Amino acid sequence: MTKRFGFTLAEVLITLTIIGIVAAMTMPTLINNTNGAQFKTAYKKALSVLSQAVVMNIALDDYDLAGTSANASADDSISSLYKMFKDRTNGEVLSDDELSNYKVIIQNDGTEPTGTATAVPNTNYTFRFQDGIAFSFENGAAGCTEANPCFGWIDANGTKGPNKTVACTQNEDHECTSKVTINDIFPIKFYDQTVAPASAPARAVLYGSENQEAATGD
Repeated sequence: MTKRFGFTLAEVLITLTIIGIVAAMTMPTLINNTNGAQFKTAYKKALSVLSQAVVMNIALDDYDLAGTSANASADDSISSLYKMFKDRTNGEVLSDDELSNYKVIIQNDGTEPTGTATAVPNTNYTFRFQDGIAFSFENGAAGCTEANPCFGWIDANGTKGPNKTVACTQNEDHECTSKVTINDIFPIKFYDQTVAPASAPARAVLYGSENQEAATGD
């Protein structure tokens, strides 16, 4: 006679239940971390694309962001932000139908300008790049200088949600003192020949300090 050893049905069910509970607890964090990494990569890529577009436009059309004129009618003959980014990024301008369902809230905490507090899509030009990243700015923006920059945002995953701004707790110097909440909207400002972050959390993500913990006193 040989003895056979195995697991009982009750033991198998208990094990599967434990695995299910652990998976349910860890999967949301894993998904958030994955999405956050994708958003950061897309954001940095879009900044690079926009910066290269400005440099290319200076070389080919001899004007930078400061030399742009307002263009509320999408006129390709006007030396505008619209023409610059349309010609130099190969971006596709979103139609009115697409914009009608594209709602974005720019969370402006009042510490520094980040564009409009609540974005109104039909007053913006919004471009979608070939990889799905979106870039939006007010159609009246023009003459962007360091003293009077223009504002917009990069949407790391296009018109898909969550369409929320990256956020963090900030100190009086407009620097993050807590870990940045990574979302898909990154406020930016542009002026002269520069495209740069327009908020503390957007800067933190760009420069790799988004995991900074809250400062503690002695």
